[in-house]
Amino acid sequence: MKKLSLKTTGIVALALSFLGATAMLAHAAEAKDATVAFLMPDQASTRYEQHDYPGFEAAMKKLCASCKVIYQNADADAARQQQQFNSVISQGAKVIVLDPVDSTAATSLVKMAQGQGIKVIAYDRPIPQAKADYYVSFDNQGIGKAIAESLVKHLKDTGVKAKEGEGVLEVNGSPTDAAAGLIKKGIHQGLDNSGYPILAEYDTPEWAPPKAQQWASGQITRFGKKILGVVAANDGTAGGVIAAFKAAGVNPVPPVTGNDATIAALQLIIAGDQYNTISKPSEIVAGAAAEVAVDFLSGKTPKAETTLYDTPSKLFVPAVVTQKNLKAEIIDKKIQTAEQLCTGRYAEGCKKLGITQ
Repeated sequence: MKKLSLKTTGIVALALSFLGATAMLAHAAEAKDATVAFLMPDQASTRYEQHDYPGFEAAMKKLCASCKVIYQNADADAARQQQQFNSVISQGAKVIVLDPVDSTAATSLVKMAQGQGIKVIAYDRPIPQAKADYYVSFDNQGIGKAIAESLVKHLKDTGVKAKEGEGVLEVNGSPTDAAAGLIKKGIHQGLDNSGYPILAEYDTPEWAPPKAQQWASGQITRFGKKILGVVAANDGTAGGVIAAFKAAGVNPVPPVTGNDATIAALQLIIAGDQYNTISKPSEIVAGAAAEVAVDFLSGKTPKAETTLYDTPSKLFVPAVVTQKNLKAEIIDKKIQTAEQLCTGRYAEGCKKLGITQ
């Protein structure tokens, strides 16, 4: 198993705080030696390698030390994910935690596994056309609405009004990702009737930052100073959009939203190039997925707080992060450290925000 950083270990401990010691012992006794698969969708976002998998692995080790965890990442290739899915079944996986590359294509995978008595936990991205055994994630629709409303409030608070022909751009996630669809729905809820028209919007294939950058470059040429802000669905696409503005010589960059609280995005917020992001420590969701997995292995029915797409679900509510609360939400909660964020050209910004002396 990989060695976890002190930061990751701290967050994992937070994620596991809701697990009772008695339940852990019972789970460990009943689920002994079982195999669980953890299948993630891509590497465009650093979260899966740096947070989700380490968090899941650590939680499983606490809940069921003798259980075997198989980790695979499909690198945005739906066909590869299908091969990985088949492979973990052949290796004896009794529970598969699946974050699908293509939510529609994953339908057949869920049905195939369930036909063999294997439990499937949809993770982060839902699988609308198949009833998975459980779904655990952050509230993606709520995320979209929150980042859009945060941008709208910022524009209004700073006295920016949309004159004729002015408005915002909307950069959505992958069209094959059902979670991206939920975020998109939430963004529209946040922008509709806001007074800031959507000049154009784009569904970014594979969530790829270079594709978001290329599209944004075209819109900057098309609309120029009429762009008052950009609602980007995650930090990767936000970074692509910001790079497009920089390349076009736009200074200052209009406020751009994000989601995931990556180190790069937090540094852009410190520098004033990105307006907001969403702090959602993935280890918390990973820990919940591990508890659900061990419940299934133990023959228990996991408790569900709600249902989504007819699937029992647990949805966590994340926090919007801007310059105003970055220290409180990120540094004080030990999600990242000042040493990690306040390097090089970001050192001065950290002093201004009170992150460092």
